[in-house]
Amino acid sequence: MDVNQAKQEHLLALKVMRLTKPTLFTNLPVTCEDRDLPGDLFGQLMREDPSTIKGAETLMLGEMLTLPQNFGNIFLGETFSSYISVHNDSNQVVKDILVKADLQTSSQRLNLSASNSAVAELKPECCIDDVIHHEVKEIGTHILVCAVSYTTQYGEKLYFRKFFKFQVLKPLDVKTKFYNAESDLSSVTDEVFLEAQIQNITTSPMFMEKVSLEPSMMYNVTELNIVTCGDQGESTFGKMSYLQPMDTRQYLYCLKPKPEYAEKAGVIKGVTVIGKLDIVWKTNLGERGRLQTSQLQRMAPGYGDIRLSLEVIPDTVNLEEPFDIICKITNCSERTMDLVLEMCNTRSIHWCGVSGRQLGKLSPGAFLSLPLTLLSSVQGLQSISGLRLTDTFLKRTYEYDDIAQVCVVCPYTSNES
Repeated sequence: MDVNQAKQEHLLALKVMRLTKPTLFTNLPVTCEDRDLPGDLFGQLMREDPSTIKGAETLMLGEMLTLPQNFGNIFLGETFSSYISVHNDSNQVVKDILVKADLQTSSQRLNLSASNSAVAELKPECCIDDVIHHEVKEIGTHILVCAVSYTTQYGEKLYFRKFFKFQVLKPLDVKTKFYNAESDLSSVTDEVFLEAQIQNITTSPMFMEKVSLEPSMMYNVTELNIVTCGDQGESTFGKMSYLQPMDTRQYLYCLKPKPEYAEKAGVIKGVTVIGKLDIVWKTNLGERGRLQTSQLQRMAPGYGDIRLSLEVIPDTVNLEEPFDIICKITNCSERTMDLVLEMCNTRSIHWCGVSGRQLGKLSPGAFLSLPLTLLSSVQGLQSISGLRLTDTFLKRTYEYDDIAQVCVVCPYTSNES
């Protein structure tokens, strides 16, 4: 902390001290074997040492606490606390004392004083005390400006300031990755998986109290960092959720659009806001820190003008026997379409019904469910292909192959005697 001392002699003295938690006192145990020359001398000295734990003198940690010897580090998300004291060092009564504390950052100036009213008078050897708190939300250089104004008993108005400069460091390195859910055999899903990598870049361990994702209004979130054992859930990181210095931990979340947004195809596209991470941790003797990321954004996958997905499809079908599926056709464009459906047979898939059906007009963001019937002439895992949609307004054709896969089995078995 840099302090600019006042050049003029004043009747009042200003002292500022940062308030932090103490640390556990550590000592270096020195031992030897009984047959060595010192004998039990080292053991006796450690037993008489008031800082050691009785019965466990060889442990480095003791029962005493050590007050901070320096300013220490301040990290983003922690609460900066400081004790301000103005003492009357003179033999005069000082009047109208006003103590003001401001915190200057790179972007703003904040008033941290608990009271902005002046104290009527301050007698000799008396003091004015104040404690300020501020949750640090910016990294970089911070300057605590403490200003004191007062009036002497002769009516002279005096004023002085002191500046305390410190750096706010970054405690965590947070990286995020988005993964679009793969299509399953029955439908194309809008689920999004978020992987958050959190690294402790401080020099002391952290207890991760909470790491959660606050979703935006468009999504519901499911946390995938808990293993369910019966009626209770246990964290994948164990009961003691400590993050050692420079260690990295991955958290996984699944986001799914709410039904009212999932039905509007025009909403879930382009750049969408997913939500923000809320991270809470504790360090030395329970000092708490909290960090919230900015709103996380992702580019939604593009489906083109028309999205075709399967709502219902059986897992297994019989060879050369018709089976039903239900297709969902969604207009993802910003114009009305007049659609015609064509069904083209492939080597293994044969469609049942009339090709070239008029589906009618489909408004922007609207969808329709279409039941279809088909059969397979080949056993094994077969891809459903051969659908073609044509927009008669623009004379534009959209072909869909490998929409989904189905397992085709032969229902007939032969018995050998």
